[in-house]
Amino acid sequence: MINRIGKRAFAIVFTVSLLGLGACSSAPDAEDIQRVPNKSAQALYDDAKQTLDSGLYARAIELLSAIDSRYPFGPMSKQVQMDLVYAHYQAGNTEQALATIDRFIRLNPNHKDLDYMYYMRGLVNIKADKNAFQEYFGVDRADRDANRTRVAFTDLSTLVNRFPDSGYAPEAKRRLVWLLNKMARYELKVADYYYEREAYLAAANRGKYIVEHYSQSSYLNEALEMMEKSYNKLGLPELSKHAKLTRELNEKK
Repeated sequence: MINRIGKRAFAIVFTVSLLGLGACSSAPDAEDIQRVPNKSAQALYDDAKQTLDSGLYARAIELLSAIDSRYPFGPMSKQVQMDLVYAHYQAGNTEQALATIDRFIRLNPNHKDLDYMYYMRGLVNIKADKNAFQEYFGVDRADRDANRTRVAFTDLSTLVNRFPDSGYAPEAKRRLVWLLNKMARYELKVADYYYEREAYLAAANRGKYIVEHYSQSSYLNEALEMMEKSYNKLGLPELSKHAKLTRELNEKK
């Protein structure tokens, strides 16, 4: 009993410590809360860039936002907005980052750096889907709604399809593979949920969805197996046999 209480107390203390560290790292220092000086756009941008490179994202956001507000049509306005996206992303301000990206894409549909904005939109949506605290403790979140993952997949697919020669395309392709597996895993989790509750038709349909939409994922065979056993439970031997044969053929490849 004492052992269990001791472990729980340690976990609570450790949790509070982590939260405390997070608060300290995001709390502005004296420089961060001072007024933005009345400087030229270039001078302010030089300060913002140095601050951004130093990892002081809250202060960088303050400076960049001031430039964006004071000089909305200046020669460096587009670069300021791109830097703002990066700063918000690093600070974990996903909604602000997405709003800045969407405004940029809407107002600059033919900009030379549009590939970067779609790349960042994908990364921001990936970050928005994460729960760092739960992932740190190894909590499986595959059962969460995959909407943000789907949006990130669309963002990075847009980048790869519209800008195949972009320098961001290779990394986007690698992330697309990961996102595809994540979406397939989510569908399989839902199928398992239905199967355990004897909703066999719903389970079979989830497996079929993986086969039809995520056939390139590493969960194809598991989806076919889900279809096989679900159809068997439904008394549909032909469909069950077809799923089994497809799985066996796929395993031989």
